[in-house]
Amino acid sequence: MQEGRVPRVKNRAPAAIQITAEQLLREAQERQESQFRAPRQRVEDFEELHEYRGRKRKEFEERIRRTRGSIKEWLQYASWEASQNEFARARSVFERALDVDPRSVPLWLTYTETELKSRNVQHARNLFDRALWYKYVYLEELLQNIAGARQVFERWMAWEPDDKAWQAYIKLEIRYHEYDRASAIYERWVAVRPEPRVWVKWGKFEEERGKVDKARDVFQTALEFFGDNEEQVEKAQAVFGAFAKMETRLKEYERARVIYKFALERLPRSKSANLYAAYTKFEKQHGTRTTLESTVLGKRRIQYEEELSHDGRNYDVWFDYARLEEGAFRQLREEGATAEEEEQAVARVREVYERAVAQVPPGNEKRYWRRYIFLWLDYALFEEIEIKDYTRSREIYQTAIRLVPHKQFTFAKLWLMFARFEVRRLDLAAARKILGTAIGMCPKEAVFKGYIQLEFDLREFDRVRTLYEKYIEFDPTNSAAWIKYAELETQLADYSRARGIFELGVSQSPLSMPELLWKAYIDFEVEEGERARARVLYERLAASSGHWKVWVAYAMFEAQPVQLPRDEREENDEDGDEDDEKEPKMIEGDLELARQVFQKGYGDLKNKGLKNERVALLQVWKSFEEQRGTGDDVAKVEGMMPVQGKRRHIDEETGQIVEDYDYIFADDERESNPTSFKFLQMAHAWAASKKTGGGDSGGGGGGAPTGFGFAAGLTKVDEEEKKDSRAESDGGGNESMDEDEGSVASSQDES
Repeated sequence: MQEGRVPRVKNRAPAAIQITAEQLLREAQERQESQFRAPRQRVEDFEELHEYRGRKRKEFEERIRRTRGSIKEWLQYASWEASQNEFARARSVFERALDVDPRSVPLWLTYTETELKSRNVQHARNLFDRALWYKYVYLEELLQNIAGARQVFERWMAWEPDDKAWQAYIKLEIRYHEYDRASAIYERWVAVRPEPRVWVKWGKFEEERGKVDKARDVFQTALEFFGDNEEQVEKAQAVFGAFAKMETRLKEYERARVIYKFALERLPRSKSANLYAAYTKFEKQHGTRTTLESTVLGKRRIQYEEELSHDGRNYDVWFDYARLEEGAFRQLREEGATAEEEEQAVARVREVYERAVAQVPPGNEKRYWRRYIFLWLDYALFEEIEIKDYTRSREIYQTAIRLVPHKQFTFAKLWLMFARFEVRRLDLAAARKILGTAIGMCPKEAVFKGYIQLEFDLREFDRVRTLYEKYIEFDPTNSAAWIKYAELETQLADYSRARGIFELGVSQSPLSMPELLWKAYIDFEVEEGERARARVLYERLAASSGHWKVWVAYAMFEAQPVQLPRDEREENDEDGDEDDEKEPKMIEGDLELARQVFQKGYGDLKNKGLKNERVALLQVWKSFEEQRGTGDDVAKVEGMMPVQGKRRHIDEETGQIVEDYDYIFADDERESNPTSFKFLQMAHAWAASKKTGGGDSGGGGGGAPTGFGFAAGLTKVDEEEKKDSRAESDGGGNESMDEDEGSVASSQDES
């Protein structure tokens, strides 16, 4: 067998005799060797006893000499001496061990237990007096020597021990119903260690034994001890909480509320979260709706202050904080609060806003200022609407405007709201001055719109015209400005002026979204009933843009009815009865003119070589004829529809011949390759006749329709039909339909 390989087990059958795990464990246990046990020695006389003791002592001394710091060896030595009733020797060993480690608690405990087991009580007392006060007291109480236990405690208290010792002394007195003594011990404990938890324990003790007045005196003494200083009150929060809870348990809710408020008024909000939580719980259980809401407000104030301490420029928190204070102010006013309370609430709101607007964003980027500027706006609206302090509101607007760096960016909303404020104060001159300053300092589209709307509402149309002129001078490419200006003149019934504005607008070479301006101009002329003027506009627009949608809109315009011109309408209104519900007279459209427009647009797109646009125009034209034309008109348009075939051309980058799908129009083929066109026409006619079962003659084509004949032959011919056409066709039968189309393309290239 090779080294490192696991041997194969050839016989995998189970053994005849099976061994269980229990048998394995039992055999292992039985085969273990027995542990060594020292032989037992039997002492017959004192001489052998002395010899045995001497030998053991020599062994212990040798072990102690080797490991002097091991307390375990000392304890074994001392315990052996005690087992031999040699208590003097045992004490000597214990004392020697204490010299080695006087702070070993197990050593002291074993020493005292040895003395107690041998009923040497006085020796045990001496040991307890030396180190173990707790055990000493326990011993005296176990011996029913209560006076002695008190003496031990008194001696112990002189050393001013930790709280557990004082607590043990108090529990001793309570076990024997000496409550006055326990109260006196509490008083001494407070004098030694005047901490809040000690005062709280004393007060609870007096409450539990039924001395409510004494408990109140304890808590009041504690509060007088800590005083009204902020630091001391913060330290004494536990005392205030325990005092208030005691009054709550005694159903003295007003007392408890006064205690809570006394503490919360003297503590900052950020340091009294626990006390506020207790106060909130108290108000939920025992307070009224008003007190509960005020408590919740205080708790939320603490939460907002904590969030702002981490990030002072978190303007969302400032908004929530300001809304909180404004809501509290409105609620106080609705509930009929006193003037002093309202002033305090207003002061809190103003404080929040002043702190918020003091957090100026870093840098001169507008994205940092977007949220910040609304703090100023909310502040000004609060002063104007809620407080009616218009002077202060005006100062807020002015300060905000001075603060914004208008050379880099501005806020139109700030200028407009300031102007509207002055309008509400009936100071129209100041409002115009503000908006004029905004336009002169930092012109902006929103400022122009707001100023124009203001003057329009005041019906100052001359000022509106002037503003529109300034607006257009500022941005002559803005189509919306031209449209609004023209609409204004239309509303004022100055149609010639509106037409002149439209003309100026469309004459601007760079325009943002010029299609909107052209559409508005055309709609204006259509509304006026000037079909000839609208037709001229369509012609100009089609000549400038040449888009297929323009031709479609032009054709639809020619087909749709139009109102009478405004002059004729006014004459008819003067002659006839003025009936508002009567439908206006319309001039019907001309379908032939619409078809001519379609044909003209088709020719224009054809000259530009825009095949996809031609297809889109033909589809709209076909839908138009299906709705409003005859069958011949529809057939004519269908005859102009293209087929999708393959075109071969040479790729400029690779130099290889590439086949692409392309639209093939009948008129294009007829003009460029008449011979190939005729052949392709006959092929399509033959394919159509075979598909419909009209015959299968190889040269059949006499029944093909005139023109391109694609009405039935535009559909793709199946591959099988193509194979049949190869077999049966006499002229050029070795080429498929795609190859015929390719030959058409090649003949075009040669021409």
